[in-house]
Amino acid sequence: MALALMTDLLREAERHNKAVGAFNVADMEMIIGAIKAAETANTPIILQIAQARLVYSPFHLIAPMMVSAARAAKIPVAVHLDHGQTLDVIQSALDYGFTSVMIDGSSLPLEQNIAITNETLAAAKKYGAGVEAELGTIGGSEGGAEKKAVTTDPETVKEFLSRAPADALAVAIGNAHGHYRGTPQLDFEVLKTIRALTPAPLVLHGGTGISDEDFRRCIDCGIRKINIATATFDAAADSIRAYCAQHDTPVFFGIHEAAVQGVYENVLRHIAVFNNEEKS
Repeated sequence: MALALMTDLLREAERHNKAVGAFNVADMEMIIGAIKAAETANTPIILQIAQARLVYSPFHLIAPMMVSAARAAKIPVAVHLDHGQTLDVIQSALDYGFTSVMIDGSSLPLEQNIAITNETLAAAKKYGAGVEAELGTIGGSEGGAEKKAVTTDPETVKEFLSRAPADALAVAIGNAHGHYRGTPQLDFEVLKTIRALTPAPLVLHGGTGISDEDFRRCIDCGIRKINIATATFDAAADSIRAYCAQHDTPVFFGIHEAAVQGVYENVLRHIAVFNNEEKS
């Protein structure tokens, strides 16, 4: 299969009222596990990495691996830069062959967010790549930086997208990065209002800890891309921990296989929910 465009996957998800799973990866094991799960489920996915994580996964190493793995996959796989913070890293992602990038201008005043989103759109257009923007501020910890949540104001959505027509929009509706403190309380009324104002595909960040029922409610309200990061990192770590507990002398390749398996099981479970077919 050819390397896929995020925009094509989101368009297909809209037709079938489902969401595309966007799974953050940090190394080869996570890439292998995620694509193996997508191939098992025969479902396209998005592989992504956040700019803040590049301190652990150098871009010149992880980016070519992600793109190569997507090209070799048996199903369509898009490759995405999550939470791009600077235009130079966004440009690098495009040069490496990423098929979409996110510019996170959520902490900026509206006019600056619009301006930097338009700069990103201009850069991405040269590569035929898609752009995700963010309006409102998603709370929690992203790469160690704690952010205070600011719910997306539906009144600004239409203006923002009319002036900076991003291909997808990340919204803040009570979702948060990292581990939730208590049960997530998503504001579905805000989500419904936003959906009524724009046909643009909406993105849910902070998927770890949200219930299957709430995932499906989000999908029914127009969410077309769902990000999973912390749950994937946890699954790899838990699987490695379990392997080491069962072996007096753990070996590297056993650790490798455990990490792949943990990610595989986590991604496969989320894909089943995001396909929005089995209603509980």
